[in-house]
Amino acid sequence: QRQLVESGGGLVQAGGSLRLSCAASGFTLHYWSIGWFRQAPGKEREGVSTISGSSSRTFYSDSVKGRFTTSIDNAKTTVYLQMNSLKPEDTAVYYCAVGAGDPELLLHPANVGDFEVWGQGTRVNVSS
Repeated sequence: QRQLVESGGGLVQAGGSLRLSCAASGFTLHYWSIGWFRQAPGKEREGVSTISGSSSRTFYSDSVKGRFTTSIDNAKTTVYLQMNSLKPEDTAVYYCAVGAGDPELLLHPANVGDFEVWGQGTRVNVSS
């Protein structure tokens, strides 16, 4: 059974950093595009970044570009989201998901339905 488990969320002050992890079990991430999403209270789920499991190409939304970095381990089992210079507006539940297809296209909001497996989410709270 394919599963994704996120970890690393928590409470941090504005300007601080957190690193989230997304661990896959039951399958390798090599053949997938992996996305990070977030959902703040009362808001729609937002794509944050995507990464190709094979090439490690990364793509970011404008709201996090230059502050967040996505990477994948050599074993292709875990994806990371390094979040720096955090802002209160980054407060949300963060999810990872896997989908087939081009990671740049999958970052588009219209394609969120193309992600097949989702984790349970990890909460990030950024205080001002």
